Amino acid sequence: MNQTASKETLSFEDFKTEVINDYKIAVVSRECSLLGRREVLTGKAKFGIFGDGKEVPQLAMAKAFKNGDFRSGYYRDQTFMMAIGQMTVQQFFAGLYGHTDLNHDPMSAGRQMGGHFATHSLDENGNWKNLTQQKNSSADISPTAGQMPRLLGLAQASKIYRNVTGIDQTNFSDKGNEVAWGTIGNASTSEGLFFETINAAGVLQVPMVMSVWDDEYGISVHARYQTTKEDISEILKGFQRDEENKGYEIMDVKGWDYPALVETYQRASKIAREEHVPVLIHVYELTQPQGHSTSGSHERYKNADRLAWEAEYDCLAQMRKWLIENNIVTAEEIEAIDAQAKKDVLEGKKAAWNAFVEPIKAEQQELVALLNSIAASSENKVFIEKYANDLASLKEPIRKDIITTARKVLRLIVKENGRAQLAAWITAYTEKIQPKFSSHLFSQSDKNVTTVKEVLPAYDETSEEVDARLVLRNNFDAIFEKHPETLIFGEDSGNIGDVNQGLEGMQEKYGELRVADAGIREATILGQGIGMAMRGLRPIAEIQYLDYLLYAIQIMSDDLATLQYRTAGRQKAPLIVRTRGHRLEGIWHSGSPMGMIINAIRGIHVLVPRNMAKAAGFYNTLLETDEPALIVECLNGYRLKEKMPTNLGEFKTPIGVVETIKQGSDITLVSYGSTLRLVEQAAKELLEVGIDAEIIDIQSLLPFDINHDIVKSLAKTNRLLVIDEDVPGGASAFILQQIIDEQKGYRHLDSNPETLASKAHRPAYGTDGDYFSKPSVEDIFEKVYGMMHEVNPSKYPSLY
Repeated sequence: MNQTASKETLSFEDFKTEVINDYKIAVVSRECSLLGRREVLTGKAKFGIFGDGKEVPQLAMAKAFKNGDFRSGYYRDQTFMMAIGQMTVQQFFAGLYGHTDLNHDPMSAGRQMGGHFATHSLDENGNWKNLTQQKNSSADISPTAGQMPRLLGLAQASKIYRNVTGIDQTNFSDKGNEVAWGTIGNASTSEGLFFETINAAGVLQVPMVMSVWDDEYGISVHARYQTTKEDISEILKGFQRDEENKGYEIMDVKGWDYPALVETYQRASKIAREEHVPVLIHVYELTQPQGHSTSGSHERYKNADRLAWEAEYDCLAQMRKWLIENNIVTAEEIEAIDAQAKKDVLEGKKAAWNAFVEPIKAEQQELVALLNSIAASSENKVFIEKYANDLASLKEPIRKDIITTARKVLRLIVKENGRAQLAAWITAYTEKIQPKFSSHLFSQSDKNVTTVKEVLPAYDETSEEVDARLVLRNNFDAIFEKHPETLIFGEDSGNIGDVNQGLEGMQEKYGELRVADAGIREATILGQGIGMAMRGLRPIAEIQYLDYLLYAIQIMSDDLATLQYRTAGRQKAPLIVRTRGHRLEGIWHSGSPMGMIINAIRGIHVLVPRNMAKAAGFYNTLLETDEPALIVECLNGYRLKEKMPTNLGEFKTPIGVVETIKQGSDITLVSYGSTLRLVEQAAKELLEVGIDAEIIDIQSLLPFDINHDIVKSLAKTNRLLVIDEDVPGGASAFILQQIIDEQKGYRHLDSNPETLASKAHRPAYGTDGDYFSKPSVEDIFEKVYGMMHEVNPSKYPSLY
């Protein structure tokens, strides 16, 4: 049974039925692991990492897991997924084979290796399903402990729904009664993300149950090299709550003791669900019968005594023993259950393989027939027929075999009549197949960022020139009033209203849960945002400075940026990440590592507004969409003067659209953020010597100039300079590639396109450090002047 039911409320026969069903699920899961390993070793699957040895505790967890709850877990939780009714044997093997059909592999449509689990939070159109009426699993990632920050946010969402009034909870929560369940291997608790999350959850007091599956090893490395005292619950004893101090409830239980596990998980669920207290369950004395994965054997690093102990205390062996000793089943009945499990798993495996390979075989046969038809009238008949025969001889083809053959034959007939027919087939095949591997990097719903139209800030005679930070503050005020599900949190975001006062007075007005301070822990600030966004809230996670985003870049890259992609559009986390950067003082507060960022977080929009009105417009836009984004505010722009719009919360900056902020005829200058003010000053000085520059503000790096307006400028000026304060070859290289390669800007250039970036080192401290580290007005002037000197040396004689 998947639903929790205590022994006291069950008849013995009901209890017996429930326990036997649990055992059947565990045995089926074990058989999947055993047969799955063989499928890898025979070459049908590429890699396997399985949940054998962890079956029984996962049964206990599943019995305490209720509708509306969320899992954020570890790639060995297959038994749990089967026990909550979210994965079949056939789906298990479809994932192992990498089936690209979501109907067969609902976990990821072949985009993740087996062992990475997810449920569908969205329907096929990207709309929220009712999460309170289903059991939910956030999509797994492989990086060890990477599931921890997201877990924190999934749990915090329950706290928000329970304690913040005015939020429409429909589809997302039943008064905050949901628990977030985390799982992790004992060795991965060595990761900093684990400790950061454990600490944060204890501070926040959120309903989280964290299970540590402890089999004493991390791949081949024993726990004595992983954990102080070789015992994670022992070293976390200081987190144990008492009458005077909030903290955790910490529990230890043996991983082979079925009744103790069930009782422990029921107790943990009750504490977390009712009291909103985090619980840590250390499940020890577990085994890993097949070792870490299909890439090695555990006999290489476990001695004979350990292997003998594992054979005896394998959780399934112990559960069998307990069932027989308690007269629940006989040995003969156990044997029959085991035999039936082997049969069921074998049948499920065969069905999964046939479903995987049959469509590919049909595509294989289609191309073979086409090639033979083309060969009949080709001068290269012998060679084409060989390609066709070789392809036809493959008993278990993959799509690479098919498309590779077609493309090689195309070269042979490039001057023949059959070329057009084969080329059309290749094009159609690619258009059909490529999306199976590439769709949903960004939202494909009717709420994606391209659907939001620009709304300009409005001004009237009452609009005053104010410190730009007030534009942001007042716009946030309008946002919080308009969107009750919106909240913001970060270092210094709450009590003092952020370090630049962009949230001044907001905590006092909207409360400590909606405008919150957070500890110095960037990765879990991001995780809070991811988890809450996955549960229908609209969080804004604030990272104090762009330089410190690097603490969270792994979470952004591996989790947030890939979420829609790795679920083929069935989960989303429309998180807004707020930070500030560029041009202040010193190495750690003035960085602009945009090249690193944009290449690490494809799947997240990267927005670089030049002033606070533009930034405010981006926040307004994003709250109308279902996509995540990073907004980098100009660190030196908060005290500059801007007019206060009259339509706060309503004006919208378009995403992916550049803005021409000065018309010109001689050269196109492309930049963004704080550097634009220098570009504007240099353009004024260039006019004094007869050079008329056009200035384009990129506004968003991802997506980049979706209307191709920059190339339209090049058609007029025929020259291009990209100015950026990243290192040489950083964001400027990306910008240049987009303009020259994607937009075909080279067709309009009369001069070599050039870039002007910062020095390769970090910016040195002080005003002089900034001047000699990053592009200055003089640098920009002289770079442009030098390009014009090359064009017309007599009109623009050399400066040096």
